[in-house]
Amino acid sequence: MGALGLGLAALGRPGYMTLGHEQDLPSLAPEAMESQTHRVLDAAWTAGVRHFDVARSYGRGEAFLATWLQARRPSGVCVSSKWGYRYTADWRSDAAVHEVKELSATHLSAQWAESRALLGPWLSVYQIHSATLESGVLRDAAVLDRLAELRESGVEVGLSVTGPRQGDVIDAALALPVFSWVQATWNVLEPSAGPALARAKSRGWRTIAKEGLANGRLSPRSDVAGWAAWADARGASPDALALAIALAQPFLDVVLSGAATELQLASNLVARRLEAPDDWQRFSLPAATYWGQRAQLRWS
Repeated sequence: MGALGLGLAALGRPGYMTLGHEQDLPSLAPEAMESQTHRVLDAAWTAGVRHFDVARSYGRGEAFLATWLQARRPSGVCVSSKWGYRYTADWRSDAAVHEVKELSATHLSAQWAESRALLGPWLSVYQIHSATLESGVLRDAAVLDRLAELRESGVEVGLSVTGPRQGDVIDAALALPVFSWVQATWNVLEPSAGPALARAKSRGWRTIAKEGLANGRLSPRSDVAGWAAWADARGASPDALALAIALAQPFLDVVLSGAATELQLASNLVARRLEAPDDWQRFSLPAATYWGQRAQLRWS
């Protein structure tokens, strides 16, 4: 069974494309959001969560995590972050553009320095953010050489993947000697990366599932026909059941909660006590359909 981790995508910036995200942030003042992030981190730590995932593009996510780490000085944590996107929303949830992608060696070096300055010795895994075949990042010799340098310095190197061809990107990365971690979208609606994740796991890679609640579509705010009723018939909340199904996948080491509040986290944590049903595939969608629907989600 995998372990539940905590991702800070919905905690580090005012806008994110989770259903109802605006309801989770009583105040958009940076100080208030930092306090809320620390409360969620405290609750996660107390509950035994030890993996925390962030990215340069998560607004002040790395900074919020850093001040928590510096204050608590926890031992035994695994912190993963990602480079490749630059946050551009200027602390607005209604920004026209929230982040800009640049997967160049120059951007890698710049963002690595920023991540390292904030997260220091706790930063143990550094990942390409949303690698795709179309981006060419896995064929960029300068990027791969810089990642190899990071690996030689003791940093674990990974990649996150996105889109309907996640499996193809993972297989391409498996042919390269630099990577040892992969983070992919895997959930009840979009399980297509599963076989490639299993291949990575068999090669000794560590695997992370992101978007386990499909950006809120598998949460109590679900817009998926029949999902909430199906979970209720099994005596579980929709979010906990979705995460329990992900945790039960043998090819997943870590399943990220994207909780933005302590109440959401508490509900997510119930997943660790649930038995996953084996007939969840009725809700799965073709990968192209899922990603097409995801592209229509609004930032809030």
